[in-house]
Amino acid sequence: MKRVCVFSGSKSGAKESFRSAAHQLGTLIAQRDLELVYGGASVGLMGIVADAVLGAGGRVIGVIPEFLVAKEIAHARLSELHVVQTMHERKALMAQLADGFIAIPGGFGTFEEYCEMLTWSQLRIHDLPCGLLNTEGFYDPLLQLFDQALEHQFLRAEHRELVLEHADPGILLQMLDTFHARKAQAVASRGG
Repeated sequence: MKRVCVFSGSKSGAKESFRSAAHQLGTLIAQRDLELVYGGASVGLMGIVADAVLGAGGRVIGVIPEFLVAKEIAHARLSELHVVQTMHERKALMAQLADGFIAIPGGFGTFEEYCEMLTWSQLRIHDLPCGLLNTEGFYDPLLQLFDQALEHQFLRAEHRELVLEHADPGILLQMLDTFHARKAQAVASRGG
């Protein structure tokens, strides 16, 4: 894994723990020689993650739609900033650039971006890991919904297992890395 895409809010959230976890994740991304792909803003948890990666000497690639450049305040100090026309283009380019995905606390946009990448994994459009940074149980209700969908046979067990989740950013990054190793091993054993 060379690049990780982080989906996050353009707001900082009500708890210091959200900001702290975002900063820790960004620092670890840089320390592990990974590049960050994210939504391109300088505000909210998005800005905190990007600033932490940059502060630790890492590389950051932002992708932001033109209509959000002023509203979300496009980050001026990124390694690369791609300005696209639509939200669909934003997600497609972020997916193209990334080797794995992590959602940290956020709102509708964060949920939607994460669930789309998870759906793409389920449909085998990609085979990239999809993780949730579950700071203070923020994603517990979503995980319960996934479990309910499994219980009511709207999800298969192997698809429910695509959701990687942990409260510790370091452990979550390791889970994404391990997911990649398992996929590579499976391809090698099939001779592909």
